[in-house]
Amino acid sequence: MSDQIKFIVDNLNKEPFRKNYNLITFDSLEPMQLLQVLNDVLAEIDPKQVVDIREEMPEQTAKRMLSLLGILKYKPPGNATDMSTFRQGLVTGSKPVIYPVLHWLLQRTSELKKRAYLARFLIKLEVPSEFLQDETVADTNKQYEELMEAFKTLHKECEQLKTSGFSTAEIRRDISAMEEEKDQLIKRVERLKKRVETVQNHQRMLKIARQLRVEKEREEFLAQQKQEQKNQLFHAVQRLQRVQNQLKIMRHAAADAKPESLMKRLEEEIKFNSYMVTEKFPKELENKKKELHFLQKVVSEPAMGHSDLLELQSKINEINTQINQLIEKKMMRNEPIEGKLSLYRQQASIISRKKEAKAEELQETKEKLASLEREVSVKTNQTRELDGTEILKGDEFKRYVSKLRSKSTVFKKKHQIIAELKAEFGLLQRTEELLKQRHENIQHQLQNTEEKRGISGYSYTQEELERVSALKSEVDEMKGRTLDDMSGMVKKLNSLVSEKKSALAPIIKELRQLRQKCQELTQECEEKKSQYDSCAAGLESNRSKLEQEVRGLREECLQEESRYHYTNCMIKSLEVQLCRATEEMRAYVSADQQGKRRAVRQKLREKQKAVRESHGPNMKQVKMWRDFEQLMECKKQCFLKQQSQTAVGQVTQEGGEDRLVL
Repeated sequence: MSDQIKFIVDNLNKEPFRKNYNLITFDSLEPMQLLQVLNDVLAEIDPKQVVDIREEMPEQTAKRMLSLLGILKYKPPGNATDMSTFRQGLVTGSKPVIYPVLHWLLQRTSELKKRAYLARFLIKLEVPSEFLQDETVADTNKQYEELMEAFKTLHKECEQLKTSGFSTAEIRRDISAMEEEKDQLIKRVERLKKRVETVQNHQRMLKIARQLRVEKEREEFLAQQKQEQKNQLFHAVQRLQRVQNQLKIMRHAAADAKPESLMKRLEEEIKFNSYMVTEKFPKELENKKKELHFLQKVVSEPAMGHSDLLELQSKINEINTQINQLIEKKMMRNEPIEGKLSLYRQQASIISRKKEAKAEELQETKEKLASLEREVSVKTNQTRELDGTEILKGDEFKRYVSKLRSKSTVFKKKHQIIAELKAEFGLLQRTEELLKQRHENIQHQLQNTEEKRGISGYSYTQEELERVSALKSEVDEMKGRTLDDMSGMVKKLNSLVSEKKSALAPIIKELRQLRQKCQELTQECEEKKSQYDSCAAGLESNRSKLEQEVRGLREECLQEESRYHYTNCMIKSLEVQLCRATEEMRAYVSADQQGKRRAVRQKLREKQKAVRESHGPNMKQVKMWRDFEQLMECKKQCFLKQQSQTAVGQVTQEGGEDRLVL
């Protein structure tokens, strides 16, 4: 430990740190100061790590340092539990954790600098598969990978050039060749200048050529800017669609979300994930480790010749024969217990294989379901853009159709039952009326007969006596049965009570345990419910934020669209006006008299002259028309008066004219 501290202090006192520590001052540093020293060493390796840790949260500092140490491939000593203590010690600035890290970093600073530099360009950014379905994202990711491969090749070439070491003679020859080419180019430029000077207006032509080159560059820049704006608009539309899809999914999940369904779904996911983590993945990892160990063993062995291969083949054949002999001996023994165990082993292996196959099928089905859900969301968005209506999904449509069918069948059955009940009700009602009528007739006849015989009321008295005697006999029988039943019932109850006590004793014990479990589960349920409430609140806040973003994007899109249409309309109207103005100027300036006559000014003058000439006759015609209108109105009034008053006057026609005679 002392040698380690001495090595750290010696390296920290050298360039580029210059800390001026000794063993005592370095060992007496506080945890915050020790973390700052570690951060300074990491900043020397990676300049991005230049941070004052006093202005940074401890969690962020630990996360940043752990990520860089992971990139530098530092392996803390110990297992997973020691890894958690390593993280805790890195947060608190523990000396047993910081000292080994400093010793490891200072031993290989130059190598780690190179590794940190390469990590900036070679750590691949993982893009989710659902985002790679977008063509723009896929093309960008492909370009990113191509640039990464190009960087690898260039870095290798650079390293080779550094290690190759060109001779100074070759470099001097290259410099002299370049200087000769430079002289030749200067002479050629001078010859071209002399040749151009003989041309007339060469300065003006050079100026025009320079302007042409500037305008071409400006045209390329504007075209590039236009393409960038198109790409930005396309990305904005895609982002809006993604946000709308996310908003719809979150709304659908929030509408269908119930605590029971969420708990059930979480339990299923936990079971599946626990199986994958505890059973499947460890087996796969163990198989991969065995395969890797075998491959490493094969690689470490020297190359084999033909004779070695024949020897190995002979050994394999001998081992196979031994295995067959052992199997035959085992079959000859035919032990029943071993046979049962082998049967159970076979069943267990079959079940485990089925379980693994089902887990793989479930994983594939989940991936297919996710892809199908993405396709369905895209198709629904397309149909909504085309039609504007919400379309039912497959399961929803099937449930809707099945509900309609079940309701129609239930309606038909109920309608038929109601019709049958109505018919039966009418029949029973008619039967009741007939029986009541017959009963009244019989009672009336019986009363008449009793009055004739002088014993009126006999039938009623007889019925009452029979009813009372029947009631008395029934009560006596019930009393006797009740006593016997009560005695037997008491015996049965005693036996049942004893049986139930003996039967309920273990159940009561289990019930106590279940009550305790119920209390634990209710407490866990309350915790989960609080987590669910907090998650729901977070989702609600995210949903409101997304809605605000969507609303802002829609308003911005509408404003840009209205501005675009207004600009197009103004451009078209200005183009029409400009066209008219150019035609008018062309006709007005031209020496052709026919063109001047077709000009708008000449047409307007001719029209003004015609209006002035026809103004007087037209005014007279208007006055005559108004007089005629007054005359017709007078005739109308006279006709109405003639209809209402018969003796006021008489209208006669003479010579095609109407005359009113009073």
